[in-house]
Amino acid sequence: MDKKDRGGLALSRAVEAAYARGETDYSLEPMVRTDRNGTPVGRIRDGDSVVFCCRRGEREIELTEAFTEPDFDRFPRSYMPDLEFVIMTMYHEKFKHLPIAFAPEKVVNPLARIISEAGLKQFHCSESEKFAHVTFFFNGGENKPFPGEDDVRVPSPKGIPFDSKPELSLPEVADKVMAAADEGYDFILTNFANGDVIGHTANAEAKLKACQVVSRTVARVADHAREKGYIVAVTADHGNIETLYTEEGKPHVAHTSNPVPFILIDPEKRPVVLRDGILGDVSPTILSILGLEAPKEMSGSSLIAEGDIRGKKVMLIILDGWGFGSHDENDAIYLADTADWDAMLASWPFCRLRASGENVGLQAGKPGNSEAGHTNLGAGRVVAQDDVRMDSAIRDGSFRENPVFLRTIERARRTGRSLHLIAYLTHKSSHGCIDYPLMLTEMAEGVPVWLHIIFDGRSTAPGSAPKLLEELEEELNRIGRGEIVDGVGRGIALDRDGNYNKVRRAYEAMTLGKGTPYT
Repeated sequence: MDKKDRGGLALSRAVEAAYARGETDYSLEPMVRTDRNGTPVGRIRDGDSVVFCCRRGEREIELTEAFTEPDFDRFPRSYMPDLEFVIMTMYHEKFKHLPIAFAPEKVVNPLARIISEAGLKQFHCSESEKFAHVTFFFNGGENKPFPGEDDVRVPSPKGIPFDSKPELSLPEVADKVMAAADEGYDFILTNFANGDVIGHTANAEAKLKACQVVSRTVARVADHAREKGYIVAVTADHGNIETLYTEEGKPHVAHTSNPVPFILIDPEKRPVVLRDGILGDVSPTILSILGLEAPKEMSGSSLIAEGDIRGKKVMLIILDGWGFGSHDENDAIYLADTADWDAMLASWPFCRLRASGENVGLQAGKPGNSEAGHTNLGAGRVVAQDDVRMDSAIRDGSFRENPVFLRTIERARRTGRSLHLIAYLTHKSSHGCIDYPLMLTEMAEGVPVWLHIIFDGRSTAPGSAPKLLEELEEELNRIGRGEIVDGVGRGIALDRDGNYNKVRRAYEAMTLGKGTPYT
């Protein structure tokens, strides 16, 4: 193999220098490749073609807006009317006019729609880090509230490392939820973000504090709701915070495949036996409690194996990233002061739900994630996730035949312009996979291909970016085309909290070459 400098090794050295400045993969400031004259290389220009090789939704919206909206006003930028911008999946219904490589599987009758059509009032609330999960994902891909649905978004902390405030905005979320119970909504949905957000950090002390806060808050909110006549269901979307360290003794910062709890709290304390199940069984359980018929699309079934509980009001509390751990010194929930949580498990019927792999529409053995979790919870069935459909397309060869990709590559070839791939640097993440841009690079024969790297810092081990860049360099040399021209951390490029100053830095790195230069 005739090796060529494709920019990966130089960016690897730039990342090492950023580490020395105290930066981490997740928050790496933009780094841009320049030629010997100091001119940025591989900028995105009007008339070029771009494929945004990420596949989720809520984190990709702001950067997509900057590239595609004619009236975008969050920061100054020159609109590129002749830019072809392809998105891998539909990040938001506002982008339905864009070329979409893999249109999402539609959830026709999610729980929120059934409750709405029954004429009931519902309240969805979380802090901003998980707001899309209790709205867009839980509601089956709907961005607008259903009739009778009120959505409340509490801002997450801004401008500080999350692990410096392990409680996040949970106290404010709890207040909003208890106030909604006072108002008597028929169905209340909330997400406590701490287990996932703090679980993704390497700060063990912050994790223990987060577990303590969640334990006390979930008990307080559940007790308040029970006093207001609510039947309360407490569950989780996937595991995370319960595991402190990897087998190598390093901080564990990723999702787990552990089962998650489902607790049912009945004010009348009627006898009931629950069975183990999957996340897709939660919505049928809630509908059975409310006395509503589940639609035929809901293939899940009630978790109530024995007994009969009916009620007019239900609260569903989702503890994000809160699984059943090892119950030893490596289990943050076990180690922390979680007496309230322990008391809930001891006092109320509970079961275990499978929340990973094929049980939530992911690949076998793959840890769950918030998007798959909330989609399955709201749909009442297993919903095939984007990564399964896209990875299946790579395996069976249909990825190469995707008409959106083929048209985009042919456009670049016909016009003599460049193809830009916004590439997520990880082998396994719910946001994307480096296999996608590599496959597109292979397909783009005769076309200049530039790769714009987004570093992960969540599903990848801390400090692993240089090695991943070296691996990517080797793959590009194997293919014989493609060059790496810039890199930026996920926390900047994939903001989801309305912090457009971050997104601006990523956008200007890709289009103007602004950032720390490297040669």
